[in-house]
Amino acid sequence: MDHINKYLIEVSKIAELIDKGQIDKMIKELKKVKNNRGRLFLLGVGGGAANASHAVSDFRKICCFEAYTPMDNISELSARVNDEGWESVFLNWLKGSRLCDKDGVFVFSVGGGDEKKNISVNLVEALKYAKEIGAKIFGIVGKDGGYTAKVADACVIVPPINPEAVTPHTEAFQAVIWHLIISHPEMKKHEMKWESIK
Repeated sequence: MDHINKYLIEVSKIAELIDKGQIDKMIKELKKVKNNRGRLFLLGVGGGAANASHAVSDFRKICCFEAYTPMDNISELSARVNDEGWESVFLNWLKGSRLCDKDGVFVFSVGGGDEKKNISVNLVEALKYAKEIGAKIFGIVGKDGGYTAKVADACVIVPPINPEAVTPHTEAFQAVIWHLIISHPEMKKHEMKWESIK
Protein backbone atom coordinates (compact mmCIF):
# COMPACT_ATOMS: atom_id res chain seq x y z
CA MET A 1 0.00 0.00 0.00
CA ASP A 2 2.94 2.38 0.54
CA HIS A 3 3.67 2.74 -3.19
CA ILE A 4 -0.03 3.15 -4.02
CA ASN A 5 -0.52 5.89 -1.43
CA LYS A 6 2.72 7.67 -2.37
CA TYR A 7 1.93 7.60 -6.09
CA LEU A 8 -1.60 8.95 -5.64
CA ILE A 9 -0.40 11.68 -3.27
CA GLU A 10 2.07 12.70 -6.00
CA VAL A 11 -0.75 12.79 -8.56
CA SER A 12 -2.72 15.08 -6.28
CA LYS A 13 0.30 17.40 -5.79
CA ILE A 14 0.96 17.58 -9.52
CA ALA A 15 -2.68 18.51 -10.19
CA GLU A 16 -2.35 21.27 -7.60
CA LEU A 17 0.99 22.61 -8.89
CA ILE A 18 0.47 22.38 -12.65
CA ASP A 19 0.53 25.72 -14.48
CA LYS A 20 -3.14 26.43 -15.17
CA GLY A 21 -2.17 29.64 -16.99
CA GLN A 22 -0.26 27.63 -19.60
CA ILE A 23 -3.26 25.34 -20.08
CA ASP A 24 -5.50 28.37 -20.59
CA LYS A 25 -2.99 29.89 -23.04
CA MET A 26 -2.83 26.58 -24.92
CA ILE A 27 -6.62 26.46 -25.29
CA LYS A 28 -6.70 30.04 -26.60
CA GLU A 29 -3.89 29.39 -29.12
CA LEU A 30 -5.39 26.08 -30.26
CA LYS A 31 -8.72 27.82 -30.80
CA LYS A 32 -6.97 30.41 -33.00
CA VAL A 33 -5.40 27.65 -35.11
CA LYS A 34 -8.76 25.92 -35.52
CA ASN A 35 -10.67 29.13 -36.30
CA ASN A 36 -8.03 30.00 -38.90
CA ARG A 37 -8.78 26.65 -40.59
CA GLY A 38 -5.38 25.33 -39.57
CA ARG A 39 -4.60 21.67 -38.93
CA LEU A 40 -3.08 20.09 -35.84
CA PHE A 41 -0.17 17.63 -36.14
CA LEU A 42 0.56 15.59 -33.01
CA LEU A 43 3.99 14.05 -32.43
CA GLY A 44 5.31 11.68 -29.78
CA VAL A 45 7.53 8.67 -29.22
CA GLY A 46 6.76 5.66 -27.03
CA GLY A 47 3.97 6.52 -24.60
CA GLY A 48 3.75 9.95 -26.25
CA ALA A 49 3.08 8.23 -29.59
CA ALA A 50 0.14 6.32 -28.12
CA ASN A 51 -1.16 9.51 -26.54
CA ALA A 52 -0.83 11.35 -29.87
CA SER A 53 -2.93 8.70 -31.62
CA HIS A 54 -5.66 8.83 -28.98
CA ALA A 55 -5.64 12.64 -28.86
CA VAL A 56 -6.01 12.90 -32.67
CA SER A 57 -9.23 10.92 -32.39
CA ASP A 58 -10.56 13.21 -29.66
CA PHE A 59 -9.63 16.46 -31.41
CA ARG A 60 -11.28 15.27 -34.63
CA LYS A 61 -14.43 13.70 -33.18
CA ILE A 62 -15.19 15.96 -30.22
CA CYS A 63 -13.72 19.30 -31.33
CA CYS A 64 -14.16 19.04 -35.15
CA PHE A 65 -10.48 19.98 -35.36
CA GLU A 66 -8.59 18.57 -38.36
CA ALA A 67 -5.79 16.60 -36.70
CA TYR A 68 -3.21 13.98 -37.72
CA THR A 69 -0.29 11.99 -36.35
CA PRO A 70 2.36 9.97 -38.20
CA MET A 71 1.84 7.24 -35.61
CA ASP A 72 -1.44 6.23 -37.28
CA ASN A 73 0.26 5.05 -40.47
CA ILE A 74 2.90 2.52 -39.48
CA SER A 75 3.63 1.66 -43.13
CA GLU A 76 4.63 5.22 -43.98
CA LEU A 77 6.39 5.78 -40.65
CA SER A 78 8.51 2.64 -40.93
CA ALA A 79 9.28 3.30 -44.62
CA ARG A 80 10.49 6.81 -43.76
CA VAL A 81 12.63 5.48 -40.88
CA ASN A 82 14.10 2.83 -43.17
CA ASP A 83 14.74 5.10 -46.15
CA GLU A 84 15.43 8.50 -44.56
CA GLY A 85 16.37 7.83 -40.92
CA TRP A 86 14.81 8.15 -37.49
CA GLU A 87 16.09 11.67 -36.83
CA SER A 88 14.31 13.16 -39.86
CA VAL A 89 11.16 11.02 -39.80
CA PHE A 90 8.82 13.68 -38.32
CA LEU A 91 10.44 16.53 -40.24
CA ASN A 92 9.91 14.81 -43.59
CA TRP A 93 6.39 13.74 -42.63
CA LEU A 94 5.50 17.37 -41.82
CA LYS A 95 7.01 18.48 -45.15
CA GLY A 96 4.94 15.82 -46.93
CA SER A 97 1.87 17.09 -45.08
CA ARG A 98 2.58 20.62 -46.36
CA LEU A 99 2.83 22.15 -42.89
CA CYS A 100 2.07 25.88 -43.11
CA ASP A 101 1.89 28.90 -40.84
CA LYS A 102 -1.83 28.34 -40.14
CA ASP A 103 -1.13 24.91 -38.62
CA GLY A 104 -0.08 23.72 -35.18
CA VAL A 105 2.38 21.06 -34.03
CA PHE A 106 1.64 19.45 -30.66
CA VAL A 107 4.32 17.39 -28.89
CA PHE A 108 3.76 14.75 -26.20
CA SER A 109 7.18 13.97 -24.71
CA VAL A 110 8.80 13.33 -21.36
CA GLY A 111 12.02 15.22 -22.14
CA GLY A 112 10.84 17.36 -25.04
CA GLY A 113 13.90 16.56 -27.16
CA ASP A 114 17.55 17.40 -26.59
CA GLU A 115 19.96 17.63 -29.52
CA LYS A 116 23.13 17.78 -27.39
CA LYS A 117 22.17 14.65 -25.44
CA ASN A 118 20.94 12.95 -28.65
CA ILE A 119 17.49 12.32 -27.18
CA SER A 120 14.35 12.58 -29.35
CA VAL A 121 16.24 14.47 -32.04
CA ASN A 122 13.33 13.64 -34.39
CA LEU A 123 11.17 16.00 -32.31
CA VAL A 124 13.84 18.70 -32.31
CA GLU A 125 14.19 18.59 -36.12
CA ALA A 126 10.41 18.72 -36.56
CA LEU A 127 10.08 21.70 -34.22
CA LYS A 128 12.92 23.59 -35.91
CA TYR A 129 11.01 23.24 -39.16
CA ALA A 130 7.68 24.24 -37.56
CA LYS A 131 9.34 27.35 -36.12
CA GLU A 132 10.89 28.21 -39.50
CA ILE A 133 7.50 27.84 -41.23
CA GLY A 134 5.71 29.89 -38.55
CA ALA A 135 3.40 27.12 -37.31
CA LYS A 136 2.23 27.29 -33.69
CA ILE A 137 3.98 24.90 -31.32
CA PHE A 138 2.39 23.21 -28.30
CA GLY A 139 3.70 20.69 -25.83
CA ILE A 140 2.96 18.69 -22.71
CA VAL A 141 6.29 17.55 -21.33
CA GLY A 142 8.11 16.58 -18.14
CA LYS A 143 11.28 17.75 -16.40
CA ASP A 144 12.46 21.06 -17.86
CA GLY A 145 10.75 20.28 -21.16
CA GLY A 146 13.94 20.34 -23.24
CA TYR A 147 13.70 21.83 -26.72
CA THR A 148 9.90 21.73 -26.84
CA ALA A 149 9.54 24.06 -23.84
CA LYS A 150 12.13 26.46 -25.29
CA VAL A 151 10.34 27.00 -28.59
CA ALA A 152 6.66 26.37 -27.80
CA ASP A 153 3.98 29.03 -27.99
CA ALA A 154 2.29 27.21 -25.09
CA CYS A 155 3.84 24.36 -23.13
CA VAL A 156 2.70 22.62 -19.96
CA ILE A 157 5.53 21.15 -17.92
CA VAL A 158 4.32 18.38 -15.62
CA PRO A 159 6.00 19.17 -12.27
CA PRO A 160 8.68 16.51 -11.62
CA ILE A 161 7.95 16.07 -7.93
CA ASN A 162 9.43 12.57 -7.83
CA PRO A 163 12.55 12.00 -9.97
CA GLU A 164 11.82 8.26 -9.99
CA ALA A 165 8.35 8.72 -11.51
CA VAL A 166 8.84 11.46 -14.12
CA THR A 167 7.83 9.26 -17.07
CA PRO A 168 4.61 7.74 -15.68
CA HIS A 169 3.43 11.06 -14.26
CA THR A 170 4.22 12.98 -17.46
CA GLU A 171 2.52 10.48 -19.77
CA ALA A 172 -0.50 10.21 -17.45
CA PHE A 173 -0.90 13.98 -17.22
CA GLN A 174 -0.63 14.34 -20.99
CA ALA A 175 -3.91 12.42 -21.08
CA VAL A 176 -5.40 14.46 -18.24
CA ILE A 177 -4.56 17.75 -19.93
CA TRP A 178 -5.62 16.87 -23.49
CA HIS A 179 -8.92 15.54 -22.11
CA LEU A 180 -9.32 18.82 -20.22
CA ILE A 181 -8.71 20.69 -23.49
CA ILE A 182 -11.08 18.69 -25.69
CA SER A 183 -13.85 18.89 -23.07
CA HIS A 184 -13.39 22.65 -22.52
CA PRO A 185 -16.47 24.67 -23.61
CA GLU A 186 -14.25 26.75 -25.93
CA MET A 187 -13.10 23.62 -27.78
CA LYS A 188 -15.85 20.98 -27.52
CA LYS A 189 -18.30 20.83 -30.43
CA HIS A 190 -19.89 17.42 -29.87
CA GLU A 191 -21.01 15.70 -26.70
CA MET A 192 -19.14 12.55 -25.77
CA LYS A 193 -21.17 9.31 -25.97
CA TRP A 194 -21.70 8.49 -22.31
CA GLU A 195 -22.31 12.13 -21.39
CA SER A 196 -25.02 12.30 -24.05
CA ILE A 197 -27.00 9.35 -22.63
CA LYS A 198 -29.67 10.45 -20.18
